[in-house]
Amino acid sequence: MAVEYREEPCRSAVNRVQGMGFSWSLNPYMGCVHRCTYCYVRAYELRADRPPDDRYGRSIRVKVNVADVLRRELARPAWKREEVAIGAATDPYQPAEGRYRLTRGCIQVLGAARNPFSLITRGTMIVRDIDVLQEAARRAEVGITFSLPTLDPDIWRKTEPGTAPPRQRLRALRMLVDAGIDVGVGIAPVLPGLTDSPALLEDVARAARDAGATGLWCNVLFLRPGTREHFLESLARHWPEQLARYEKLYARPYLPPSETEPIKERVAALRAGLGIADRRRVKLEPPPEPEQMRLAI
Repeated sequence: MAVEYREEPCRSAVNRVQGMGFSWSLNPYMGCVHRCTYCYVRAYELRADRPPDDRYGRSIRVKVNVADVLRRELARPAWKREEVAIGAATDPYQPAEGRYRLTRGCIQVLGAARNPFSLITRGTMIVRDIDVLQEAARRAEVGITFSLPTLDPDIWRKTEPGTAPPRQRLRALRMLVDAGIDVGVGIAPVLPGLTDSPALLEDVARAARDAGATGLWCNVLFLRPGTREHFLESLARHWPEQLARYEKLYARPYLPPSETEPIKERVAALRAGLGIADRRRVKLEPPPEPEQMRLAI
């Protein structure tokens, strides 16, 4: 697949977010070559009059000045050091990061500013940045999540065509945890009828525990227009027996609690039963905040 990389400066680095578990997001790139069939960003592409179908992920915007803009934004007197979520709309460790190193630069800026941040990825390139992640974690709260919907190789290949294999993500997770970095696993998204069986969920949970994950959570697939059409086309191609069920289940974008809560409760029980908690071998202790020197009179 040919990919176009467009080097374009940005006017802002952090963006206000509503309706999520965080208030600010940061995306060094726009567009994602992982091209996951269920990616909710496809819905936003449709709303922006950009193609959410198979053309998504073929053009990547590279925000070449994002670290410099971020530095200026964090230095503003009005900034309150709120948590910044990296990777909410694109994977910050997709292949372009190997060349442009924008995610690495943003981590360095956040660390220098003692600003807490979280980061979610499917990319194993993150291990390259263990040094700057350690330094940032000594200065502020840092949380990393590997998105790992399934260990099933067939489902992985058909739903996440551009991503690193699940077992490689687990090996990267272990390296980060051994370096003292807080890393959890998000079973995200759970696909009803494909990855929600007790056995498959337990496989992921046990593998996460064995790799040293310090947290485990899940969310269940939702399908807004743009994402819905693309995902259902993929479903019809690979799992046609599931199509009628999904068309009924997802007449609306979100499933009702009666469908989602049993899955979330199952994952919560696995987290508790397997003892997945803060099990870091190394604690990165932040240095004290710098104090203003007083002149003796």
